[in-house]
Amino acid sequence: MSEQQRQGAERDLYRDTWVRYLGYANEVGEAFRSMVPKAVVWLSYGVSSSYVLADAIDKGKKAGEVFCFCSSWVKCLYIYQVPSPEAGRGTRVTLAVVDTFVWQSLASVAIPGFTINRLCAASLYVLGSMTRWPLTVRKWTTTTLGLLAIPVIVHPIDRSVDFLLDSSLRKLYPSVGKPSSS
Repeated sequence: MSEQQRQGAERDLYRDTWVRYLGYANEVGEAFRSMVPKAVVWLSYGVSSSYVLADAIDKGKKAGEVFCFCSSWVKCLYIYQVPSPEAGRGTRVTLAVVDTFVWQSLASVAIPGFTINRLCAASLYVLGSMTRWPLTVRKWTTTTLGLLAIPVIVHPIDRSVDFLLDSSLRKLYPSVGKPSSS
């Protein structure tokens, strides 16, 4: 197998290609909320949610096919979405799907959507109360601010969701070296 084929085999469709941008559809929808029908915004959430579900299913399939022998199962879970070696195939698949679905739901849909929604609502309100700009100009300004905020909020939200899950849900996962109850 050539180096290029090996890299292609390791490439994650949902995180290393243009498909990743489908996860941002709801943020774009929220930025345009003041200018488009609500159905368009809801459609953008449908696109993002479909991306989240597809990624979770993909990670579950990969966890069922792969067995990781890393020194740290947490590293395996983050990199390969594979839980601890003592976990069975069903557990590996379930944990990969749940972890990916929860992480993506928070980091790609819920938190960024809320953030862009509130940013745009606040900027439209402030522009309305502090300027005499026409409504169309205020809406385009708000939309532009929302779109410009997307790349700024992505990494802080991702890291915050990592911290949140590391501090909560991921503590419930089976771990290597955990003392047996017998």
